[in-house]
Amino acid sequence: MEKSPKIGLDGLLRPEDSFVVLIDHQPFQFANLNSHEPTTIINNTVGLAKATKIFHVPTILTTVTEERGGYILKGLQDVFPEQKPINRTFINTWEDPKVTDIVKESGRKQLILAGLWTEICVAMPAIQALGEGYEVFVVTDACGAVSAEAHDMAVRRMVQVGIVPITWIAAVSEWQRDWARTETAAQLGPLLFEHGGASGVALAWELQLLATHAEKH
Repeated sequence: MEKSPKIGLDGLLRPEDSFVVLIDHQPFQFANLNSHEPTTIINNTVGLAKATKIFHVPTILTTVTEERGGYILKGLQDVFPEQKPINRTFINTWEDPKVTDIVKESGRKQLILAGLWTEICVAMPAIQALGEGYEVFVVTDACGAVSAEAHDMAVRRMVQVGIVPITWIAAVSEWQRDWARTETAAQLGPLLFEHGGASGVALAWELQLLATHAEKH
């Protein structure tokens, strides 16, 4: 039996094989976001975006009819000041060659998606890309939907066909994999302080205790 890429060590995310597409984190979508607290989605999306810079994971920003739906989340744009989001008319991002051509040219096969709304602008490209041979991961806590049910049904639908749900800190942890990788590990501390919630608070406390111990000795 052929080994599935979703199990074993090969089933984990690798920075050199990953490609992130962030979809439609825009005012119109946030206006009817009811599955999550919007500040949580904003925090997690920006945290994920900053992590892609640490691990040199190529990332595309995309919007849909931004002239009506609004410009992409400022905190997200600030992470990629050099990048103009690809503005689409396609509801399904994966039908727009302006997006897919860039991903194909990279040769990377681990596709990581996050966006608004989960049930439409995330599920559609995820399902299509899976059929084209990509390993598709959806960062569920950087996505949101018009209701908790809509988000839940979208995740269930995607899982049913083989898409892998993951959270942003789990994705970052798989990219890091080993704390001996000090170049990236040193950058993760500040990221967790800013976006890691209680994990960042706990890390700050641990550093405080270590500093106190060092002073006593």
